[in-house]
Amino acid sequence: MAHSLWIVRELLITLAILIACITAILASWIFGGRQLSLFIDRFGTVEIDSAKINSIAYEGSGTGGILIVNDAGLSLNETAPNLSPSMGSTKDNQFALASGGKVFAFGRLGSAAESASDHLATTTPAGDDASLVTRRSIVSWPTPFDLNFMTGQSPSWKRHIYYQLRWKKSSGATLEMLWRYEQYFYPRNGWGSGFMTREGSTGLIRLDIRP
Repeated sequence: MAHSLWIVRELLITLAILIACITAILASWIFGGRQLSLFIDRFGTVEIDSAKINSIAYEGSGTGGILIVNDAGLSLNETAPNLSPSMGSTKDNQFALASGGKVFAFGRLGSAAESASDHLATTTPAGDDASLVTRRSIVSWPTPFDLNFMTGQSPSWKRHIYYQLRWKKSSGATLEMLWRYEQYFYPRNGWGSGFMTREGSTGLIRLDIRP
């Protein structure tokens, strides 16, 4: 009898420890899932789309604004603290990006009607290799406490979405830009827009011009 009680006691203790561990893991996933996702993203993400860039345009005053790559609007209003890109035109009428003392020219601007002071646009020059790659996080995280009383629809999961612009000129000059956004999952509609923002976490996070 005593032996049976000891076995039951050991089983209950083991079960309690198991439940406590599962609860701790779930709590860490819920409250620390975003940071876990960011950490894992350093080592790898999942590519979900890759498209050749046919056109690129800019709407804004030179700093901030929106960079329109094909049909994707990528914000320059939120950037990493060490980045300060500016958009404009060069002396030879090239649509260009400047950052850190370096300038990267995308291509010749269109007509005056197409390229006003607050709107610059061009197409990818022949010989250039330009693409926009979309990736997602490997790990998503649950959001059971996100409530939206206005619409009644709240996301149950979130994940990070990355947009990587890679451009290589025929001269050998290269540009890489990387944006990070959040994407929400709704039980009724599935994964929604991949352009949700979060202050201090999303926006342009990398910009590299070489040489």
